[in-house]
Amino acid sequence: MSELAKDYSVETEVKSDAKVQQLHPNKGLQIFNIPIVWFGVFAAITLISMYTGNLPGGMIGSLLVMIVLGELFGWVGDRLPIVKSFLGGGAIIAIFGAAYMVYSGLLPETITTSMTDFMRSGGFLNFYIAALITGSILGMNSKILVKVGLRYFLPIGGAIIGAIALTGLIGLLVGFTLQEAVLVIAMPIMGGGMGAGAVPMSQVYSELLGNEPSYYISMLVPALALGNVFAIVLASLLDRLGKKFPSLTGNGQLIQGFNYEKPKLNYDIQKMGAGLLAALTFFTVGSLLGAVIPLHPYAFMIILVAAAKITSIIPESVTDGASQWYQFVAKNWTFALLFGIGVAYTDLGTVLEALTLQYILTVFGVVFGAIIGAGLLGKLVGFYPIESAITAGLCMANMGGTGDVAVLSASKRMELMPFAQISSRLGGALILLLAGLLIPLFV
Repeated sequence: MSELAKDYSVETEVKSDAKVQQLHPNKGLQIFNIPIVWFGVFAAITLISMYTGNLPGGMIGSLLVMIVLGELFGWVGDRLPIVKSFLGGGAIIAIFGAAYMVYSGLLPETITTSMTDFMRSGGFLNFYIAALITGSILGMNSKILVKVGLRYFLPIGGAIIGAIALTGLIGLLVGFTLQEAVLVIAMPIMGGGMGAGAVPMSQVYSELLGNEPSYYISMLVPALALGNVFAIVLASLLDRLGKKFPSLTGNGQLIQGFNYEKPKLNYDIQKMGAGLLAALTFFTVGSLLGAVIPLHPYAFMIILVAAAKITSIIPESVTDGASQWYQFVAKNWTFALLFGIGVAYTDLGTVLEALTLQYILTVFGVVFGAIIGAGLLGKLVGFYPIESAITAGLCMANMGGTGDVAVLSASKRMELMPFAQISSRLGGALILLLAGLLIPLFV
């Protein structure tokens, strides 16, 4: 079929769909691009299977529940007036709706266990982030990567300084000691999540201050969880701020004075397969290097993919495929992943236990200080303040990879994932180093 014939065929289909839409106006109400009645059928089958104990095990059952309930919660959250405007919309409802189902026992324990295994040992989170890092970097304009360069670490430093300064001030005002405010609250929040932040940080605290690592974990986790909530909420508010003051935002572009039009992609299933292979391979290489050099695989991925993009050593068909695969994953599995994050990584009981006014104010100080520091220093080096505050600020103050997905989803800037991962991984490593230097000053 000629290109002209293809174009005519597509145009005819679009006109046909428009006529169907006019004849069936209710067809517009959809969830997950499915008419709501049919989505209800899929949801009913899923819930019946889940509550009768007949849900398939492993990936099939877990992903089915995550997609159905994640999309449902996300759809509701994106339409609740206050929630969608000020609390992160579907992202926060998907996470905390799932966490509440676990907390209240509404989600059967077998499903919780299966989903947790799928997210953690099954590697679904890594699978998702590998697609986003590879596709978003390979789909970027290489000149932007060169232009950003090492300047990105200045707003990261600004986020750390702003967070520590404001946390120390608010902590002292509400009755915490400087040691409690900085070491127990600010440092774990800025430390890159559980695996790369709180867990190794508890080891550092144990070696320098005494007590078992589990003692410090119980202190660090509430700060981490509550900080993640504030990061998601403030990400949504920053998106609204950008709409009100357009000069503060690049609408997903980090750097000022460098405008370019994103290329229009003609989706190709075979290219997407090559993009999937590229994402898996880059993650594997990052894991191999991470086994030898003490740095997170994501950090190696970012460096390797960026180098491949700048040097143009990868065929264009692969870079196009990686970009297409990333967009497929981000479009179809984000709410599913957020639901899985709520089940596997969010302890609602721990969050509720930490909800004292003094604690809430101090945690808010960490996240808000990170926004201010990252936004100001980002502006000084030529970045858009809102994008700088989101990536170098909020993505330092959330729960690592899971938090990055939630924050970027709430701010509607998933294309910033490479910079978010730099903040979470390399910034998190910087926090561990800083914790080791600061602890002796408080002893």
